[in-house]
Amino acid sequence: MNFDISEEQQMLQETVSQLIENECPLSRIREIFEGTDGYDPALWKGMVEMGVAGLQIPEEYGGAGLEMLDQALAAETLAYAGAPGPFLGHALAGLALVLGGSEEQKQRWLPRLAQGEALGTVALAEGDNVWQPEQWKLAGGSTLLGQKAYVPYADMAGVIIVGVAGPGLVLVEKGASGITTENYDLVDRARQLCTVSFDSTPCEVLPEGAAASERVRDAALVLLAADAFGSGQRLLDMCVQYAKEREQFGVTIGHFQALKHQLANMALEIEPTRGLYWYAAHVFDHVQDESARMAALAKAHITDRTMQIARDAVEAHGGIGFTWECDVQIWFKRAMFDRAWMGTPSVHRERAAQMAGW
Repeated sequence: MNFDISEEQQMLQETVSQLIENECPLSRIREIFEGTDGYDPALWKGMVEMGVAGLQIPEEYGGAGLEMLDQALAAETLAYAGAPGPFLGHALAGLALVLGGSEEQKQRWLPRLAQGEALGTVALAEGDNVWQPEQWKLAGGSTLLGQKAYVPYADMAGVIIVGVAGPGLVLVEKGASGITTENYDLVDRARQLCTVSFDSTPCEVLPEGAAASERVRDAALVLLAADAFGSGQRLLDMCVQYAKEREQFGVTIGHFQALKHQLANMALEIEPTRGLYWYAAHVFDHVQDESARMAALAKAHITDRTMQIARDAVEAHGGIGFTWECDVQIWFKRAMFDRAWMGTPSVHRERAAQMAGW
């Protein structure tokens, strides 16, 4: 039995990695960190042309027709590079339409999302700890009245998939009456989040939205787990490289046993989590009875471990690790985002325990 990814999946990661290296190197990421929009038009255009904007959109609608594991591998690669942009919300919006939309809605929106003609996003949160479909209070029908929090790139989006009580998911188009957005000032400048307010805003119900809402939640958790793994791996690699270059007392600091032990412990923390997110992505498509529990466990464990690796990475770099000039801060802040968005590890450990009957 082969537990590795396929040659095609390896090529996907290599191609995405090369695109980021060409279009959005570290120097460009630092420029983006000086701003607040978390967006690089050239990088997003390249991702669209490569097909990354429509990985899980079926081929008949112009997408690649791939699976969650492929989407998660792309998320890992983007995170490893520290890439900014709307990939996460866009991927979830497309998946929500695939799983919950009517045929007319799919025909109208999926080709546009796959080809980058429109940007999609999802509005799932109603507060700091209100992410789950069963917690939603915003009522959905023909109009919306209320507010959603922590919505990725809402001010740029052409379509927002909104989580609501009852129908589960509804669709709001850009320019709809009564919709206003306000950007958060985030620590992670590679991302953008908004508060979205609705005042009798027209919306369309997704016919299968009630069932699709939980699947979209699980997909978000898997992608956050994959993103966190990519960040953790990058932080470890940065520390190893720094240990080979930084000299103290006439030798590189990698010669010191205390640092060797720290790096080994960091590797032991991150490497086993690769299989956890792979499995969570696999069961999303192939063993759906396990999907919700595995997505919760993957998100909780991997984002937690990556946050610890980020703290260790700061220490491994010494005094410079605490500064803006040190690149560790880019992935430290990304790890903070991945841990918080869609609920903290404690929330999802509790959910996993409940699903296991505890």
